[in-house]
Amino acid sequence: MQLQQLRYFVAVAETGHFTRAAERMLVAQPSLSQQIRSLERELGAELVHRSRGASTLTDAGQALLPLARRILADTESARRAVQEVVRLRRGRVRLGATPSLCVSLVPDVLRAYRSRHPGVELQVREGGSRDLVALLAQGALDLALIIPPPAGQGPPLTVTELLHEDLVLVAAPGLPGMPGPGRAARIEDLRGRPLVMFREGYDLRETTVSACRAAGFEPEFAVEGGEMDAVLGFVAAGLGPAVLPGMVAARSGLAVTPFAGPGPGRTIAVAHGAELPLTHAAAALRETVLHHLADADRAGALPPGTRLAAP
Repeated sequence: MQLQQLRYFVAVAETGHFTRAAERMLVAQPSLSQQIRSLERELGAELVHRSRGASTLTDAGQALLPLARRILADTESARRAVQEVVRLRRGRVRLGATPSLCVSLVPDVLRAYRSRHPGVELQVREGGSRDLVALLAQGALDLALIIPPPAGQGPPLTVTELLHEDLVLVAAPGLPGMPGPGRAARIEDLRGRPLVMFREGYDLRETTVSACRAAGFEPEFAVEGGEMDAVLGFVAAGLGPAVLPGMVAARSGLAVTPFAGPGPGRTIAVAHGAELPLTHAAAALRETVLHHLADADRAGALPPGTRLAAP
């Protein structure tokens, strides 16, 4: 049974005539008649009483008519539903982002996306890059803003680098032992200085620890295990300094000291599972991220301490 056969059958039922049905459907009358006969053979019953003046439905045709109309209506509903998703009138995007990006870059990107595609549902998952990479590999996220793992490590991802970001040293205003005004910090300044440290799984923790070890010492922790908001609160309470992204530090209200170059930094990227094609809605969000950063760069409005990654 084919949809076109059902359309021809409904046209015959509604016009009461094969020729008029063929004119409505813009098809030759013999072709329409042949399709109706094929439908009757498929169903094993005569559907239409044929006569020279008019055609009427048999009992089997009467039984089929409401079902045929429902099938055709459901088919049209399915077509419209798919087209709404393709045209981004509906859909869903599951976006992952690190906590530092959730409080800096992500709100502006989502506002721009929402203004263009208000019918698309947005779901945001906050977490460390390592956790987000695992969720991408599982198909639990469509897209993520992450600090990409080293080449060859982790599951296969399609990664586009977006920004290079400087890390800075932050502390409560007036915290003793911090570099003075106008002086840049050095990683060696953290030797013997208990730090406020993120929990395991945060790329900021791994970057800070690696930088300290490269300078020849093991970092000490005043308190560890926090998420971004907790770390900012611990630093503000004077428990110790922390190494933070420039984007977050600029909004924190804490005393910010840049590192002498070349200081520690990180690369921010947008990624999705290499083996999972992007949905139309997720692809549009990815393009929104790229256009938003390109526009900000042209306007000189990139987040503090960041620069576009080379194409």
